[in-house]
Amino acid sequence: MTKADIINDIAEKTGIEKLAVQASVEAFMKSVRNSMEKGENVYLRGFGSFIVKKRAEKTGRNISKNTTIIIPAHYIPAFKPAKTFTEEVKKNVKKAVIA
Repeated sequence: MTKADIINDIAEKTGIEKLAVQASVEAFMKSVRNSMEKGENVYLRGFGSFIVKKRAEKTGRNISKNTTIIIPAHYIPAFKPAKTFTEEVKKNVKKAVIA
């Protein structure tokens, strides 16, 4: 499912114009992105959490030059689904695959 599919789905279910839904979805994504860029986590009860994870410094290999490189510590965005969300996906995907 793409962002366009999500916008179409919301517009159909709510009766709101696609342009208004698109603006809302874009604003939501921008808000989440801005919060995470500040190092803040975003919690959506019943859905999940957008969290900032810290990756430790580690040693890697550049196989084309056969050299060792140091990958510095850095932060990455991650999504952790809510327990109820995970359970619903597990339950319903099994049904969809079997049917």
